[in-house]
Amino acid sequence: MKSKIIALLTSLLFTGVLSAQNKALIPEASYVGDVVRNFSGGIKRGTTYLGLANFKLSFNTDDARLWKGGLFFINAANAHGGNPSADLTGDFHTVSNIEADDITYIHELWYRQTFNKFEVIAGLQDLNTEFVSSEYGSMFLNSTFGTPSTIADNVPSPIFPLTAVGISLKWNVSLKNSFKAAVFDGMPTDFEHNPYNLNWDLEKDEGFLAVTEYQFSGNSGSYRAGLYYHSQLIETGENKKYYYNHGFYIIADQMVFRNPGREGGVGVFGQVAFSPKAFNTHNFYTGMGLSWQGPFTKRDGDKLGVAFTYAGFNDDSRKSESVVEISYKAQLAEKLFIQPDFQYVINPEGTDQNVRNAMVGFVRFGLNF
Repeated sequence: MKSKIIALLTSLLFTGVLSAQNKALIPEASYVGDVVRNFSGGIKRGTTYLGLANFKLSFNTDDARLWKGGLFFINAANAHGGNPSADLTGDFHTVSNIEADDITYIHELWYRQTFNKFEVIAGLQDLNTEFVSSEYGSMFLNSTFGTPSTIADNVPSPIFPLTAVGISLKWNVSLKNSFKAAVFDGMPTDFEHNPYNLNWDLEKDEGFLAVTEYQFSGNSGSYRAGLYYHSQLIETGENKKYYYNHGFYIIADQMVFRNPGREGGVGVFGQVAFSPKAFNTHNFYTGMGLSWQGPFTKRDGDKLGVAFTYAGFNDDSRKSESVVEISYKAQLAEKLFIQPDFQYVINPEGTDQNVRNAMVGFVRFGLNF
């Protein structure tokens, strides 16, 4: 079945390219690398390097003069290098949002159809692309500013690096209001048995993950509120078993200051997420911060940010973990950036060891092709 889907996609792509007057096939490539140093605390001092390469291909059926409102998309990825949280800092949140094992795989493979006020996406998807995301939080390197840890930790979630097959619907009620809903495979097959993320075994006893979100977008801000629900069995490290895990989240982005006479300004964001104590050891998360685009004259593309995140546990044996992150993203050229970053992790709770607060320094660089 999968081979037929891929063959059909390939056929459509090349048919469209040959018949279109406009460019329907759009390739993109990017590379992000992190040099990470744990200066003190955590599991041990040390330095490591990790990287993430992506190759994306979009095919627009409008431009190919096939039919209106269609878009095919594939995102192939390669993650490689060290694991700073697992080997150095021992934190729960994960200090780098590109940390993964050495893998080459398909991260996304979907088709989107737009008609009137509706959009439907079917295929291999990343939850963080359309749901649970913050515009101003996206500049930070700690992974929890992407998807709150109560979701990433408590239920199998289709987020980096292991995404899942699903179907999602977006209803653009008006220019400012939209509703989204999605259903995903409840237990994506891990990379050990699914090396390229193309083994889509949908088992009834693995259940499903459902997510719904309302979004309001104004002239200077965006606000999201969402619910998630997992229909099947969840087993914890203490061998406790729970059914029907769920939770909710609120995410806000707001521009509070615009640079006079030029682009950019200061935006603030906030994240709050809850999960039931009866089902989850980690039941509360909050994150907040600000991002200033164009902090210096003639540097409109640069960003300066500071953020704070907190993970709360209802287990007396675990302390709440907090992270303070300070970051500066310098846009050296249109397709090249470098980003020094500092994180201070208070009460690292990612291991069974009792470790001291960790002081972590980054240099991230990124290339787009």
